[in-house]
Amino acid sequence: MKIAVIGAGPAGLYFSLLAKKHDPSHQIQVYEQNPAGATYGWGVVFSDVGLSFLQEADPEFFKAFVAHHERCDYMEIVHRGTHVQVHGNHFSRTARIDMLRVLEDACRREGVRIEYNRRIDDVAALAREVDLVVAADGGNSAVRKQFADHFQPSFEKRRNKFAWYGTRQRFHPVSLIFRETPHGVFIAHSYQYSPELSTFLVEVDPETWQRAGLHEASEDESRRYCADVFRPELGGNELLTNRSLWFEANIVRNERWTHRNIVLLGDALRTVHFSLGSGTRMAMQDAIALHQGLVRHPGDLPAAFAAFETQRRPASSSFQNAAARSLDWYENVADKMHLDPVSFAYDYMRRTGQVSHEDLKQRDPHFAAACEALSCHQRAPAAA
Repeated sequence: MKIAVIGAGPAGLYFSLLAKKHDPSHQIQVYEQNPAGATYGWGVVFSDVGLSFLQEADPEFFKAFVAHHERCDYMEIVHRGTHVQVHGNHFSRTARIDMLRVLEDACRREGVRIEYNRRIDDVAALAREVDLVVAADGGNSAVRKQFADHFQPSFEKRRNKFAWYGTRQRFHPVSLIFRETPHGVFIAHSYQYSPELSTFLVEVDPETWQRAGLHEASEDESRRYCADVFRPELGGNELLTNRSLWFEANIVRNERWTHRNIVLLGDALRTVHFSLGSGTRMAMQDAIALHQGLVRHPGDLPAAFAAFETQRRPASSSFQNAAARSLDWYENVADKMHLDPVSFAYDYMRRTGQVSHEDLKQRDPHFAAACEALSCHQRAPAAA
């Protein structure tokens, strides 16, 4: 097949790698509108479940992919200055730029062509020249916009404000820090992703954001303000910026996933909020499913697309529903701040309705026992 992939993110590159390794006769060209090495954000997180899919899909590549990951088997919820550890939560973290470099190097070794600084303005013309167009061009997908009447995307903008930072303070576990201030509650999502650096995502509701004057602050003023809020955790380290501008989460869904010989993949198809840490995992699972559909139905694109959708729609809906419940929890966290640290952590762990008390007992019996002693499990909603 002659395949054009638009977007050199994890979805586009991983699909290209799997397809080319399976059939070296495929002609695969990846187009990326940004320069090589231009990536925004800091680190990415994979759960052990997310990594298991990658190991099964391509064991050889998996070894290179995780070779330099930072790993931890517990997380911390910090409330009222108390660090509550919850074990049995395995996370693997890496720099986003390193992840993309490993994917790019593997693709090039297999003969995938990657062209940077190349924007595709006429997708229809490209689609006429190839057998398959994979639109993996992110949450602001230009391909999706060009065929919006067919894909029928919907967008849900959530209310909380976010800013991505980095820091040299190393947060070994995935850490959720909740801090009450005179202006309102500030939240930090933080984790170490390299020997020197951690991601530090700050979240705040719009009312607190305005009361703190952050709606009028420059990027550097916001950075310094947030560093002061979380000074007890940051110590002498500062926050680092990389286009660290405030934004709101935009949840994307599409009624249709394919059009003629064009298929949406990753964030172009659906976004999963980063409070679940599964966006990259979902993108790479999309790549696996699309590849498997093409392998099972060679020469029959409609059947391959149907197999892809059959495999991925249930998981997509499940994750987006869980993400919506997680977002609701964060947006209303001020109502939870009265809880003691253990009860607060328990409420957090149960926020999506997908983790039961029995699940927590299996993951971390000591944490579950502490919750039972405080009767947390009797106050929490039943898991869905």
